[in-house]
Formats: sequence, C-alpha cells, structure tokens
Amino acid sequence: MDRSLARRLEQTEGAVCASYTEAQRQQPDGPGATWHNFEGTYAIFDGADSPLTQTFGLGVGNPVTGEVLSAIEQFFATRGVAVMHEVSPLAGAELSATLADRGYRPIEHSTVLVQDITACVDAPSSSLRVRIIEDEDRAAWIEASVAGWSADPVSPLVRSMAERSSANRALTHFVAEHDGAPIATGSMGVHDGVALLSGASTIPSARGLGAQAMLLAARLAEGRRRGCALAMMATEPGSTSQRNAERRGFRVAYSRTKWRGTW
Repeated sequence: MDRSLARRLEQTEGAVCASYTEAQRQQPDGPGATWHNFEGTYAIFDGADSPLTQTFGLGVGNPVTGEVLSAIEQFFATRGVAVMHEVSPLAGAELSATLADRGYRPIEHSTVLVQDITACVDAPSSSLRVRIIEDEDRAAWIEASVAGWSADPVSPLVRSMAERSSANRALTHFVAEHDGAPIATGSMGVHDGVALLSGASTIPSARGLGAQAMLLAARLAEGRRRGCALAMMATEPGSTSQRNAERRGFRVAYSRTKWRGTW
C-alpha cells in the first residue's frame, strides 16, 4: 500500500461516482448535477441530499494549494451545499491540519479495501443464482435493493439512489435469486483497471443464505473478465460488509476521514 495505489483507488471511486451525474442530467427536474476535476480531485455535485456530493482524491495526487481549496469550496458554495472531502491518510497529516485551520471538522470514517484479482476467482457453492440484470429486470432490482437497505417506512433517499443507480449506464448491476425471486443486489463500476464494488444489499428474509458471497464472487469474476487487476470497495469500519470482504480475500488499504466545512 502506497500513495500511488491510493491515488489510483481514489481516482476510481471519483470517476465512478461522477458518472451518476450523467443520469441526473437526463431528468428534466434534476438538481443540476455536475462534477469537475480540480487538478486530480473529483468534486461532485449530485444534489443537496446525495451522499455523492463531496470530493474524492484530495491530496493523494497533486499538492493541495490554498487556491485549489478555494476553487473547490466555491464550486460547492455556488450550489448551496456544504463542502465535504473524503480524505485518505496517505494524503498526509499536513492536509488534515490545513482543513482544520480552514474550519473543517471530521464527521465520518470509512474503510477502503482492495484485492488483487488477476488470479481466478472461485465462487462459493450455493443453490442461489447470480446474474447480470437485463433492462426488463430494472424495476425488480430496484425493489430488492430498496428492501435490503431500508427500514419501514422506506427512506425517499434510499429509493432515489436505487433508481439512479439502476439507470447509471457506467455500472453493471447484479442480482442474486432464490427460487426465481430476487433476494440480493450489487453493482460494479470499472475505471483504470480497477473494479469498484458497491450497492450490496440483501432483503431481510433472505439473510444468511450466502447471497452476498455469491454476488461478491460474481463481480470479481466479471471484473477480471473485463481486464481489471484490482477490485476495491468502501465500507463502514468494522462492519459486517468489511468482515465479509476480508473473508473473501480483501485486505484493508486504509481508513478515510470525511471532513465537512462548518462555516
């Protein structure tokens, strides 16, 4: 694990997350979603409530100057949203000090995991069926994804993210089925030979059947088929998702900190 790999992973997540703005722009009543690359840092505006509205890659590529930070802050300020940066520790302690001095505070942590997938990826034995969805599967995929992520009542943001994810042509979407019914979902985006795995969700009644292990293996195999050498994912630190990933060969690359401007 080094700064070069951190840059590659952060650029992958930034590029894949930026692809969501294209789907937003197709909506006539969309929030004016857009993104900009500020000297290696992806700044993404995907709507005021979107978890994708933030930056990726700050400080792991080019040095972060005051001018660059000011330009990024202006990008978000003109759209009326808080400025948030997802920062790798490989960006260095100096950047954290700079953010603190400018009025940012840490609000969240995430764990980035990575795996070499140049070798063959074996799928676990299971009676479940996993496949890439077709266009006609989109509605069922959305409902399974929402059911897996949501409590009752369903959060409007969860449904919105599932709908927009399914419409994002830069992603490949997978479904796990039990007796022909969708029980779990997952997605994959590819950038610069890295497969980003996201959106893992299992409906409550089907948990414990091994659906996520099957979805993970299927996405790793598809990433390898598409020429990827690495797979990555981001999870909540110490979560079930992190433990499942480590059981399947992922290793922790680093833990990031999300910083939010408080002005």
